[in-house]
Amino acid sequence: MRRDAFYSVHPAVNLAFFLFVMLITAFVLHPAVTGISLVAACIYAFYLKGRKALKFFLIFVLPVIVFVAALNPVFNHAGTTVLFYFKNGNAVTREAVLYGIVSACMFAALIMWCVCLSSVMTSDKYVCLFGKAIPTLSLVFSMVLRFVPRLFSRIKLCSQAQKSVAPSFGKNPVKAVRHGLSVLSATVTWALESAVNISDSMKSRGYGLPGRTSYSIYRFDRRDAVMGILMAVCFALSAAAMATKHIWFRFYPSVKYSGTDAFSVIGYAAFLILCMLPVILNVKENAEWRIIRSRL
Repeated sequence: MRRDAFYSVHPAVNLAFFLFVMLITAFVLHPAVTGISLVAACIYAFYLKGRKALKFFLIFVLPVIVFVAALNPVFNHAGTTVLFYFKNGNAVTREAVLYGIVSACMFAALIMWCVCLSSVMTSDKYVCLFGKAIPTLSLVFSMVLRFVPRLFSRIKLCSQAQKSVAPSFGKNPVKAVRHGLSVLSATVTWALESAVNISDSMKSRGYGLPGRTSYSIYRFDRRDAVMGILMAVCFALSAAAMATKHIWFRFYPSVKYSGTDAFSVIGYAAFLILCMLPVILNVKENAEWRIIRSRL
């Protein structure tokens, strides 16, 4: 992951940002709102992961968009504007096509925001936020988040080791199955041994004893307060514009949407700023760093 200024913000601000953005994305099905969210999520994911995010988008997310967008008009024939008819007589309407495209983009935006969330919100941040309120659950959740990527890296490592021993296993289906079973056996054995080691380590360090405290490196400072206030204002303005129907879109039975007025423009701008806050923060800090380096 690249150096991310938003990563260094307090975990409470990180989590609040993703909650705000994903709530609006999931519950406000509006072409402009969904488009802003999808573009911002892709930009931030590409900034964090680079080619990996682009590869993930092209291989996994883009097919999901095409599949969901094509599936809705096939099974949903509601709408007043008929584009054409299937051979069985079912109509394909403009409303169903538009709804399928927007809903597909909404799913894609949520997936890309989850990619960003997994990179920014690490296990230690969850422990920092929920360690005192729900210590056991936060510990289990943080261990699961840490365990899953380690498990996949271990599977890849075992598979590469097996390939170096028997490089021609893929030519024979039986050998391929044996290869997969060997990799699975080695990975499961490693996972069990790792769990025992972690359990013994936590027990020796006094986990679960009364009076035990937890240490956190995160401190809520002035920058976090400014970011939190700015996020809350942007979320409140955009949510207010959507709740008062200044930003509104209807798909069925016919397409209708709210006009453009001053409050709707403020709502769109507020949501755009909210979604782009991590990128804006990174651009700002990178510019400041360049200025400092140029003065040396």
